[in-house]
Amino acid sequence: MRLLHTMLRVGDLDRSLKFYCDVLGMQLLRKKDYPGGEFTLAFVGYGDEADHSVLELTYNWGVESYELGTAYGHIALGVDDIYGTCDRIKAQGGEVVREPGPMKHGSTVIAFVQDPDGYKVELIQLGSSEGHRRAAEPEMAVS
Repeated sequence: MRLLHTMLRVGDLDRSLKFYCDVLGMQLLRKKDYPGGEFTLAFVGYGDEADHSVLELTYNWGVESYELGTAYGHIALGVDDIYGTCDRIKAQGGEVVREPGPMKHGSTVIAFVQDPDGYKVELIQLGSSEGHRRAAEPEMAVS
């Protein structure tokens, strides 16, 4: 078994694709409209779905927002240069909601950004903690 994808419901697919592709550097892997069900699926990621876990962005036609609830946490991405990555994200209009620095009660350097629908994305500095280094896939690194 392997993790294939994580699905997020989004209120504006074009806006979400701009964030995940232009700001976070993912690629649009495939996109399909389902007129009978009135929804569109777009799959984005850092590599082919055959080898990488990806995000499925689901746009239900006519639904502009969702309540995120209290159970959802975040998506995590390993990055080589967390400070440069945050600067680049801000320069492209992305929102850094927690500036880079050591995590509370630890030494792993992290930051958080927020996507247009309010989902949190944790950035983890690769190499700042052996535990996170093993958990983060190097091929998902954002440069």
